[in-house]
Amino acid sequence: MSARRGPRRPTVLVIGLGRFGSAVAESLVNQDVEVLCVDEDVERVQHFSGQFTHTVQADATDGDAMRQLGVSQFDRAVVAIGSDIEASVLAVITLVEAGVEQIWAKAITRKHGKILSRIGATHVIYPELMMGQRVGHMVTGLMNDYIEFQDGYAIARTFAPPETWDRTLGESAIRTKHRITVIGVKRPRGGFTYALPDTGVEQGDELVVSGAIKDVERFSALQGHRHERQ
Repeated sequence: MSARRGPRRPTVLVIGLGRFGSAVAESLVNQDVEVLCVDEDVERVQHFSGQFTHTVQADATDGDAMRQLGVSQFDRAVVAIGSDIEASVLAVITLVEAGVEQIWAKAITRKHGKILSRIGATHVIYPELMMGQRVGHMVTGLMNDYIEFQDGYAIARTFAPPETWDRTLGESAIRTKHRITVIGVKRPRGGFTYALPDTGVEQGDELVVSGAIKDVERFSALQGHRHERQ
């Protein structure tokens, strides 16, 4: 299969069709991205053969087998192998040696992630850790959604605190007071509005904010008193 290069619709190689890998492949297919999926398990390959662009049974740790599949033609790949750390590492090495420029690799532990980075994975993903952080912030009731980035920043969706009610974002000066940036405002029965200085905020509105993790957490905690004013 010939892999088309380009920033708009790249062809992506996905190695491992477990829960994580199949979810990645499904998302790519939904975006009209051509996907080549590789898994060593014949039953998995047969199960997903009608859902994804191409599914192939092969050992991703076998350099010769992967070269025969033409992995060197891909500039993007996802190594979604689960608990088999050795297979994960060997698959990444195979892709690096083949010249794949961008490799997203799933890590089970931070030590596993460090190894993947050192051998050439350009992006290391911790699905369980990321979901744990997300749920941990949401379960408190202070955030309705939460995404944390490795560089110490986060994006959250939280209710507007009382100090912002019936004021514009410029008037409440959230960025100056709390060191966070409001990206947008979501009304209870309305749509999403990108934030501008003259964007008004009302009780019950949700704010999408970004900033350093601790600043986002402190700001989200302010909305715990949002029901004080009736």
